[in-house]
Amino acid sequence: MITDYRKRPSDFTRSTVATHPTTMKLPSSARFDTVCIHAGQEPDPGTGAIITPIFQTSTYVQEALGKHKGYEYARTQNPTRSAVEANLAAIEGGKAGFAFASGMAAINAIASLLKSGDHVIVTDNTYGGTFRLFDRVLTRYGLEFSWIDTSQPELVERAVRPNTRMLFIETPTNPVLRLTDLARMADIARANALCLVVDNTFASPVLQRPLALGADIVMHSTTKYLNGHSDGVGGIVVTTRDDDTEWMKFVQNAAGAILSPFDSWLVLRGTKTLPLRMERHCRNGMALAEFLASHPRVTRVIYPGLPDHPQHELAKRQMTGFGGMLSFDAGSLEAARHVLNRVRLLALAESLGGVETLICHPASMTHASVPPERRQAIGLTDSLVRISVGIEDPDDLKDDLRQALA
Repeated sequence: MITDYRKRPSDFTRSTVATHPTTMKLPSSARFDTVCIHAGQEPDPGTGAIITPIFQTSTYVQEALGKHKGYEYARTQNPTRSAVEANLAAIEGGKAGFAFASGMAAINAIASLLKSGDHVIVTDNTYGGTFRLFDRVLTRYGLEFSWIDTSQPELVERAVRPNTRMLFIETPTNPVLRLTDLARMADIARANALCLVVDNTFASPVLQRPLALGADIVMHSTTKYLNGHSDGVGGIVVTTRDDDTEWMKFVQNAAGAILSPFDSWLVLRGTKTLPLRMERHCRNGMALAEFLASHPRVTRVIYPGLPDHPQHELAKRQMTGFGGMLSFDAGSLEAARHVLNRVRLLALAESLGGVETLICHPASMTHASVPPERRQAIGLTDSLVRISVGIEDPDDLKDDLRQALA
């Protein structure tokens, strides 16, 4: 049954959400770093292997008609996928997790909570793929979308309609790194009986906990920080409410856009070092932001950790670190092209969140599907360059940028 968020009482209080149980006797008081390593995982009962095996199978032999070990067909259930789903649900502090073949497949599954005629309020500067899915695909099925600067709560409140069902937030945004006050959005969602969904990909659960701030659903492209090694594509949806959980379980099996066993295993490998990597991403991100802010050929640097960022105080309050994503304005398209073509250590590539530093031109790469007039409206200029700062030695990254900017 699909939740009718308009009928939910506006003054509801969230029930306590237990993390997914494991058989490793992970104590309920376990702290975040320990949860990342152990939640949802147990030694293999057959061999004692401490790492969850890759169950590369399409089906499971049944002992007798109607008698099996809990697994029947790999689209419906797979032990490796179940492990990563439990792990990520625990990391985000949710009730259940559902792993999909990509971040976009995860968002599409969330959108299946809606029906024709429903209206969604979306952060205006959202990922280009999200814009493409919502604007070019889902509008064909009668869904309506309003693109709002969600950093301004009064604009969100004015955008609510009688048929509004969902509030879809991305914070920090991609690539202009605008922040939205999630606790304030939760208040608006409760007051209007909306489902609050947060794309937490840019921050990661190390730096930001949307469910603790009142969100109903959180999602990630696991391709990014959760995997962290640029070698797998996937997505995760973490739910808190029983009706959302049941629907996600149903639609994951019905639509079949599941995460493969091998990609599930890669994410499990990634989450074990997630806190350590994010600490280094944050440190390197600040180092490069400060370096670029002092460079005469850079006209503007956008990074939540810099005091001149418009939501710097919100970032300090809502996040536990400023992240590894930054953007800077090179002054012109030709200047941006010059930098992008001259970097040696930084890799010119789409995506983000890996251990290696990536640099890209959002207007022609990650956000090429966004119309030029919309890009201009949200500050995504042709001269903007985005960097996903890796975990290399920061002085080497500075040296590369210095020569590229020369």
